[in-house]
Amino acid sequence: MIRTIKYPSKSGKYQFISITLDAETLRQYALENKIVIDSRHGTKEKLFFEPDDFLNAYFLSLSPYINKTKEATPKLANLKIREAIELLLQSNSALKNVLFDFSEPYKMDLEEFMNQNYMFNVPIEEFAKLTGRSISSFKRDFAKVFNTTPKQWLRERRLDEAMYRIKQKKEKPANFYIDLGFENLSHFYFSFKQKFGLTTTEL
Repeated sequence: MIRTIKYPSKSGKYQFISITLDAETLRQYALENKIVIDSRHGTKEKLFFEPDDFLNAYFLSLSPYINKTKEATPKLANLKIREAIELLLQSNSALKNVLFDFSEPYKMDLEEFMNQNYMFNVPIEEFAKLTGRSISSFKRDFAKVFNTTPKQWLRERRLDEAMYRIKQKKEKPANFYIDLGFENLSHFYFSFKQKFGLTTTEL
């Protein structure tokens, strides 16, 4: 799970294009190119790829579709997706262990995963899926590890972090409430007062 911050260039507006590498396309690509991965369940390495002439040229070739001056046919769109895969692998060959691992998810360490990802505002079902569990198995394992429900734990964990940021780091809630998974400021203020018995201003 990741969070990104996107900034427009100083000279123009921000533009975004999403290229989806779906499982079926990746399976077909792996079959055609006889790709064998080195390890299951991805890698714990930090994987980076830097811009280069090939990637720059690739995104320039997409500009007619971004600017709506041309419409990509299904065949052409498929070719551009495959080109993206080629460029990713050329940039960092270790990415193959992420892209082409089609094994079933395995159970991750629940305590470690939740403490690393509690700030993401996603459904409980998504947390279960990402840790390799069914929703019922996730709730059962969660109760064993944390002795409470996922919903209650997430609320408490986020509010404890909020208290730390306000008291120790002197941060204002408006600057971090989204980072901690709260949908809006009023939701944050209500939850904070409910847990600690005082408002952030009183604190």
